[in-house]
Amino acid sequence: MTCPNCGSRNVHTITHKNTEGKDFDGCLACIGVLLFNWIGLLCGFCGDGKRTHTHTENICQDCGRHF
Repeated sequence: MTCPNCGSRNVHTITHKNTEGKDFDGCLACIGVLLFNWIGLLCGFCGDGKRTHTHTENICQDCGRHF
């Protein structure tokens, strides 16, 4: 891989991972308990859950350009 700015082949690749969200929602669990007794605790697992986003970035070690 070459840098589009200076043409150098001294390029370093970095991968960023971001995780957002949660596995268990206590508010939904409480509502589930009110509606369905103790089995309603399982309602806390309903919803979006965790999401992981991956971003890859290349950095030229000679000129410092990010691409």
